[in-house]
Amino acid sequence: MSRTQSRSVLLVAALTAALVALVGCSGKSDDQKSSAPTAEANLPAADGLLKDSSTAMSGIKTAKFLITADGTIAGLALKRAEGVLTKEGNAQGTAQVEQGTTVDLAFTIVGQTMWLKGPTGDYQQLPLSLAATVYDPSAILDPERGIAKVLSTATEGKTEASESVGGKDTYRASAKFPGENLSKIVPGVTGTIPGRLWIAKDSKRLLKATFDLPASGEAKGGTVTVTFTEFDAAVTINPPK
Repeated sequence: MSRTQSRSVLLVAALTAALVALVGCSGKSDDQKSSAPTAEANLPAADGLLKDSSTAMSGIKTAKFLITADGTIAGLALKRAEGVLTKEGNAQGTAQVEQGTTVDLAFTIVGQTMWLKGPTGDYQQLPLSLAATVYDPSAILDPERGIAKVLSTATEGKTEASESVGGKDTYRASAKFPGENLSKIVPGVTGTIPGRLWIAKDSKRLLKATFDLPASGEAKGGTVTVTFTEFDAAVTINPPK
């Protein structure tokens, strides 16, 4: 594996561990699709909704995640990733990356060690510090750096409608997100990024978020979607044998 390929693989593995990203433009299952919006006279103010969601996400210990990327996004080879994540940064799952052709990967992260497995061969053991230079996989559930921080620093929030996501009632809100915080979830992001959030009405947990990333150079831009489910389920992640 070349140095360039290794860096791409590390980036994807770190993204899948985090989040990540950090969500379903393509390949979504039916239960992850949002229903049509429902008109509602008294939607809650977005500022309070985002604050409550930030607080709720700060306390999450584990979650199952799905990330999808649609379009051509500068610096992002990830097409799809899914798995489980802990607040400590441990993670396990699979990813698809684009490297001329689509490459399927399996990954496990425990503590400061990452294991990666491509379509052929065994797992390769790597120090997490190699990936952390590109992305810190513990960031997504870290209250000071991850999704809770992204929610608390959003601006121009607007609650738009009520929708159902995965059979759960949510409020859909739009907002803009500072790149300096969102980059902990989606590496390479700069400026201010528009997006939408689907926040559970009862628990105020974030169930889905989409971020619209701009064109850059030859990349035409696209959308990264992150979906969270199975919050605080019992999760045991061990190194592969």
